[in-house]
Amino acid sequence: MAPVLNDHLWLPNEILTAIFIEASPCTLASLACISRRFKTVAERILYSSVHIVDSIAPESPTPWKTYRWCESVLKRLSHVDTMRRVHIRWQSDGSPPPLPQYFVAFCERLGESLHYLTFLDSLELQLGPANRSCSIGADYTKGGAQSYTHVLVHFLAAHPGLHHLKIPDHHAALNLPIAALHQLSTFRGSPDTAASLLPGRSIQYLALNGSDSDLIRVLPIMAQCAPLPILYLDLSSISARIALLRSVATYLPTVETLRVRLALRHTLHYAFTGIRILTGLSAVLTAFTNLVIIDLSSTDVGGVGRADSLEEMALCREWHRACPSLRRIIFPSESEYALHQDAWSVQMVQV
Repeated sequence: MAPVLNDHLWLPNEILTAIFIEASPCTLASLACISRRFKTVAERILYSSVHIVDSIAPESPTPWKTYRWCESVLKRLSHVDTMRRVHIRWQSDGSPPPLPQYFVAFCERLGESLHYLTFLDSLELQLGPANRSCSIGADYTKGGAQSYTHVLVHFLAAHPGLHHLKIPDHHAALNLPIAALHQLSTFRGSPDTAASLLPGRSIQYLALNGSDSDLIRVLPIMAQCAPLPILYLDLSSISARIALLRSVATYLPTVETLRVRLALRHTLHYAFTGIRILTGLSAVLTAFTNLVIIDLSSTDVGGVGRADSLEEMALCREWHRACPSLRRIIFPSESEYALHQDAWSVQMVQV
């Protein structure tokens, strides 16, 4: 019998990469077991984008997924040039988490691993149950440290290639050198952190969390220090009152896409019933000059009543009269309407 040639041995790594990149993580893990060459190509793809969610509970208080990833990174430092996206989230099941001291060793290991990833393009750190002690490797201070200490500043300054940063656990300003993170274009976090990052950086996409009063307080600062106009603003993690939207329209009038979770019980008058309560938004939308898309899908309308298409269509026309630049509206019902040739129509959901 003629010998069977291993065809894959004749393929350059670029072609193998183009083939493997379409495979699922499970398939890549299986491919990595076939040969050393397959392992090298598969692992470079596997480690290029990592999303880790660790659940912290009294019966399982250890972020094992994060720890195992850290150990794997330290064994594969030859791959760090391909590690571009790291998103790590620790979440609690609602039970009291372990004492903050418990997480110190894991935070130090995480900090050690991240320091090697100098080619990072996107980073998310949300270490909820540990946010009293995590400081990317800083020593724990008895009595409760801030979410992240000055070590975070040094860490970010050493990663100039970051384009996308998410640190929702940090609620204070970051005193970074003006030249640091000069490529940053999107940020998710607190209003105070966002205001400190805007000067000298090309951030045009913001997703903010916290209280609407905090954002109202820093909006004037953001308007003064942003070198480029903010085009995308996501407030779906904030329970927003009308006062906040007025401030956004005043200080960030260039917003083109706005995602917002309205606090209906504290926001709009009840002269209307059902979804028509949202008619009160018309007076606020008038102040937006460039708004193209408004997304209210995160708004809870419990107790207000279910919407129907006729009411939503009426709101589309009314809001468009108030804000002529509007072209797309997503309601709390998640129904989406778009303007085509001066007529509003509901968009069919792609299945």
